[in-house]
Amino acid sequence: MKLNVDVVLPCLNEAEALPGVLRALPEGFLPLVVDNGSTDGTEQVALRLGARVVHEQRPGYGAAVHCGLVHARSDIVAVMDADGSLDPTSLPAMTELLVSEDADLVVGRRVPSHRAAQPWHARAGNALLAATLRRRGVPVHDIAPIRVGRRTRLLELGVEDRAFGYPLELLVRAGKAGWRLREVEVDYRPRAGGRSKVSGSVRGTLRAVRDMSTVLVRL
Repeated sequence: MKLNVDVVLPCLNEAEALPGVLRALPEGFLPLVVDNGSTDGTEQVALRLGARVVHEQRPGYGAAVHCGLVHARSDIVAVMDADGSLDPTSLPAMTELLVSEDADLVVGRRVPSHRAAQPWHARAGNALLAATLRRRGVPVHDIAPIRVGRRTRLLELGVEDRAFGYPLELLVRAGKAGWRLREVEVDYRPRAGGRSKVSGSVRGTLRAVRDMSTVLVRL
C-alpha cells in the first residue's frame, strides 16, 4: 500500500524528543508539527528536520490536534504524541487496518515496555476512563494516544473539547455515531525528554481526568 499520511504531532516544548520521533517516521508518513506555544525552540528543530509547522495559539492538547486536522492535506491522518513514548513504526500497520478492514478509526492500546513509562496514577486513571467507555459501548482499553482515521470524517465528528478531554470525546462521539473501531497494541516507552504534562505528576493526571470527566458528563 502506497499512501501519504500526514502525522499530526501536537507539541509544547518537545525540542529534545522531537528529532527521534521525526527520524523514526516511516516513508510516506509526513510530519505536521503543531506548535502550541513552545519556548524551547521546538519550531526551529522541526523545520531543520524537514517537518511542516503550523501554530495554535490557544493552549490545550485538543486545540493543537484540531489545528493539525484543519491544516492536514492527506485523506488519511494519524495523530500521536511527540514525546518519544510512542513508536512511529506502528503507523503503517494501523493505516493498513483502516483501509483493508474498512474501519472508521484505528486506535492504539499502550503496552508499557518499562514500569517508568506509565506511573501508577496514570495507569489507574486510564483504566477508570477506559472502563467507563466500555460501559458506554465503546470497545477500547485505552484513550487512543495514537490513532489513524480519515481527516474529513474526524472533522465532521464535531469534537468540541480543546483540552485533555479531546481523545475521550472523540471516542464517545465515534461510539455514538456507530463507527467501526479497531484497537491494536502499541509499545509505550518512557518519554524521551522532560516530564509529561499528564502522567508526569499526580496533579497532571488528576487535571486530565477532570477534563475527561467533564466530557463524560456533557455527552
